[in-house]
Amino acid sequence: MAENPQNATLDDIVFANRNKAYGAYSLRKEYPKTVTRALIIGGILFTLGVLAPTIITALAPEEEKQAMVEVDLMKLPPPPIDPNEPPPPPPPPVEVPKVNTVKFLPPEVKPDEEVPEETPPPAVEELKEAVAAEQTQEGDPNAEDIIAAPEASAAPTKVEVAVEAAPKEEQIFTVVEQQPEFTGGMAALGQYLQKNLRYPAAAQRANVAGRVFVSFVVNTDGSIQDVQVLKGLGFGTDEEAQRVVKGMPKWRPGKQSGRPVRVKYNLPINFTLE
Repeated sequence: MAENPQNATLDDIVFANRNKAYGAYSLRKEYPKTVTRALIIGGILFTLGVLAPTIITALAPEEEKQAMVEVDLMKLPPPPIDPNEPPPPPPPPVEVPKVNTVKFLPPEVKPDEEVPEETPPPAVEELKEAVAAEQTQEGDPNAEDIIAAPEASAAPTKVEVAVEAAPKEEQIFTVVEQQPEFTGGMAALGQYLQKNLRYPAAAQRANVAGRVFVSFVVNTDGSIQDVQVLKGLGFGTDEEAQRVVKGMPKWRPGKQSGRPVRVKYNLPINFTLE
């Protein structure tokens, strides 16, 4: 085996004492040049592709370079009017079907010499099939579905004053103008709960604390009714909250339109371990 010269390449070492005429040696020998050539050609093609629109625009003739102008269609001037062109004909009048009417003029104060011959007012049977107007005429029977009665001939309507109905005794409100209130306000309510609330022993042993949400109805006389637990904690806290609420003194009832009404009230009761 002959020694490799000092300037021998990796290909010379790999293909030492082998058939170098085989295609693999030629491919490895020419590979760096092929890669370099491919990178140069690829870079030139990429650059030409990026600059192609600019080059085409620069080489295009001047008459093809038309500036794009933004046009607002709403601001375009109207087309010119030809004075020699005759105006368009007016649309034909729409014939409106007539309504059956009965002559009935509203009363008017005049001197005796100007008072015309009295015309009796139309009977109720005549007004069932016709409308009161200034003159009597025969109309289209189908016109009632199309034309409303003349406003000038309409009889004056009676103005009624809307009166708010009194609330029913059994009706329960959730939102009223004046909410029910514990006698003495919220501060007095807090003192009542602090004085009368007893922490259940089972809740103390289980280390249970939190809020119990109680719902009840304040009647028109301020008494408490329909006490329910909306969200409880268990371990006797729900029953204790119900007991304290049922034993509360009378509240100031809620009012709607100045009248006492029944109001549903939600009250959170805190159970806190000391």
